[in-house]
Amino acid sequence: MSIQDKYYAYLSRLFQQMALEPETRPALRPEQWPEGSPEQLLLQEIQTALTAVEAHNQARQLQAAAQERTQATLQERQRLAQNLHDAVNQSLFSASLIAEVLPRVWERNPDEGKQSLEELRRLTRGAIAEMRGLLVELQPLVIIDSDLGDLLRQLSDAFTGRTNIPIALTIKGKGTLPTEVQVAIYRLCQEGLNNIAKHARASQVMMQLHYETDLAELTIYDDGRGFDPAQVPPGHYGLNIMQERAEAIGALLSVASQSGHGTKIKISWLNAPP
Repeated sequence: MSIQDKYYAYLSRLFQQMALEPETRPALRPEQWPEGSPEQLLLQEIQTALTAVEAHNQARQLQAAAQERTQATLQERQRLAQNLHDAVNQSLFSASLIAEVLPRVWERNPDEGKQSLEELRRLTRGAIAEMRGLLVELQPLVIIDSDLGDLLRQLSDAFTGRTNIPIALTIKGKGTLPTEVQVAIYRLCQEGLNNIAKHARASQVMMQLHYETDLAELTIYDDGRGFDPAQVPPGHYGLNIMQERAEAIGALLSVASQSGHGTKIKISWLNAPP
């Protein structure tokens, strides 16, 4: 075999090795070739180029990850701004209208004035709860540092202020949960109430947080129109998101519902020993 044939054969083998994944690619060792030989110089150049390509790919991956984080931040800001516009602004606008006509209503009919005053109280209480909820979103550590019962009360007040649907919240026992569990249960409750507001057409909601030794259980029940869990229409991802959140912390999510008979959601987390 001529020197030229050996040269091209070596190049062919070298490029085949370069096509392999970095974990399975054989180590290329220029020191095995005579000092200053064409093979060694070529191998060194290819290794340098290969290192540069891998560094470039890593830089692109880091840049893509940074862009994804930036996009996620922008989307979260847009979501919060939309929530501020949809919930708080609407509540405050309605409250301002009631406050403006309340003196005249009270003078004409005190009983109707009392109803308007109660409506005004509900709207302002809901707006305050919504604002606190938005502050929680802006400062995630609040979810970790606050008592879970207080967080659920805040969600309940905001929900009632936004939808005019009362929530009966009861808390049994006391407990301290791991950070990821508390955050997940808060988010699960948030998602459950959002689903009720969007789809249930309920007149009341009952919610219970129950602590026992090594157990935390959240139950959410509404008296709305219910649904068949086996026939959830495409595009309704609320239950799927809740299931994923529950599985992430090792909790059990159960959904019991029937058309015309409301819906009951239960999240059970057991602190199993390692």
